[in-house]
Amino acid sequence: MSFKNEWKPFFWLTAGFLAIYHLPVGQGRFDNAIVQALELVKWYAREHVLLCLVPAFFIAGAISVFVSQGSVMRYLGPGAKKLLAYGVASVSGSILAVCSCTVLPLFAGIYRMGAGLGPATAFLYSGPAINVLAIILTARILGLQLGIGRAVGAVLFSIVIGLLMHFFFRKEEQEKQVSMAALPEPEAGRPLWRTALQFTSLVGLLIFANWGAPDQASGFWIVVHDIKWFLAGGFLLLTVGLATGLTREENSEWVAASWGFAKQIMPLLLIGVLVSGMLLGRPGHEGLIPSAWIAGTVGGNSLLSNVIASASGAFMYFATMTEVPILQGLLGAGMGQGPALALMLAGPAVSLPSILVMRSIMGDRKTAVFILLVIVMSSFTGWIFGSIVAA
Repeated sequence: MSFKNEWKPFFWLTAGFLAIYHLPVGQGRFDNAIVQALELVKWYAREHVLLCLVPAFFIAGAISVFVSQGSVMRYLGPGAKKLLAYGVASVSGSILAVCSCTVLPLFAGIYRMGAGLGPATAFLYSGPAINVLAIILTARILGLQLGIGRAVGAVLFSIVIGLLMHFFFRKEEQEKQVSMAALPEPEAGRPLWRTALQFTSLVGLLIFANWGAPDQASGFWIVVHDIKWFLAGGFLLLTVGLATGLTREENSEWVAASWGFAKQIMPLLLIGVLVSGMLLGRPGHEGLIPSAWIAGTVGGNSLLSNVIASASGAFMYFATMTEVPILQGLLGAGMGQGPALALMLAGPAVSLPSILVMRSIMGDRKTAVFILLVIVMSSFTGWIFGSIVAA
């Protein structure tokens, strides 16, 4: 038997054995990190899987089954007019106000249906980053300057990142456009109004089931929050009612497509949340990496502190709007205004769990470029912002 081709598995087997052999079980920080990882994934399963991801999987499945490839190509394809494509991508993403994980099934749906890489990644960034309620909360709690900086930066980022992704992979996009143009015209399908109503019911269920409580005890938004379950229930009934009007084959295809997205995305997300919780903990609790290390490296407004803030944000997991109280604590610990904005622009848009899923959807190279663009642009934007507010 030749061991010439067995060095790689031997190396990984040995490395795995040594890692397990030297596990620091019994040490307080390590044991606490394990607990925080399990607490975070438990919280994620309770708060996000049923109310966020399940509706998102069904929306992604509906995109695959009920939306024609021609329609996606017309509005979001590589050859679509840029103003229309990026306008649709950024607006539709911002309406959902979802976290970096919930937007992934929707991104996968439109990308696989033929959307151009640029508009698709603009949508991928805008969904969690351009959250109107989170931006308002940022302005009220962290200050008007940070609120305006976040709003302007997030909108511009979604478009610029999309345009740069298209530019860097323009050869592949041109080939995709040519191959798509060769496809036959889709046959006339179900009525447009029925498809639109179906998506409205699903998006309404997703939005109102996850409607967060505002910081004020009165006003329009608290009224919406008080009746959110009635609104979500109404959209659920509408969704079920519309499903009964579908043929058996259509419902089977819809369920199968939704399950396909869930099967691909869910395991990677849960693994990512576990690792993120173990390394960085959860709000108010530390993981293996002490929060003092992060707070101590993001003081002032050096370019390095902005890079550290944006890179840390890109791998941390932020549920929708939790970045505001986390940043409030970091600012109190000495974090600079520039790094705070850098973290806000990078953190909500991407996370370790979402990076693992992005790799399975668009590959290593495109994922690496997307993450690098987010980190670099967030770093320089935070650095410039910090210099302006300090002047």
